[in-house]
Amino acid sequence: MKSRSLLAFLASIAVASAAPAQTKTSGTLQCAKPDPMHVVEAGDRPGHAFVVGKVACTWSKPMEISGIQGKDGGSVFSDEKSGDKSSGGGVHWTEMANGDKVFVRFHSKTTYDKDGKIATSGGTWSYTGGTGKMKGIEGKGTHKGKGNPDGSVTYEVEGEYKLP
Repeated sequence: MKSRSLLAFLASIAVASAAPAQTKTSGTLQCAKPDPMHVVEAGDRPGHAFVVGKVACTWSKPMEISGIQGKDGGSVFSDEKSGDKSSGGGVHWTEMANGDKVFVRFHSKTTYDKDGKIATSGGTWSYTGGTGKMKGIEGKGTHKGKGNPDGSVTYEVEGEYKLP
């Protein structure tokens, strides 16, 4: 019986050491004011609306994946807004310096200032795919955003990835 336990233990170590390691990454993403952005009032109570938009983004401090820096990209999102808060999600894509792309699914909670601009936003994300050298990418992370006076948002992004 001891030999089976030892064999199972050694097998689990072999499998764990054969699995590719996750690599940490981080960066700062600057996203413009949404354009277009559509707000549809729900009509059931004041301040309750559904929002759909698209934003263009640039890496001011590029996130690096396998030595290749992120360049620019964008996001398409949908949120349910109630008063000065919303929650929702969307899809983000980043074009890397070599022309490859990575795709991310994200979920966020957002607060708005008295002028209706984003004050803070944050949540989680995970890779859904990539092209070229980024094909088969896996990983996940977090994002924390702070609104700027011009309606843009600066996000601190961190996470980890692995490539096949």
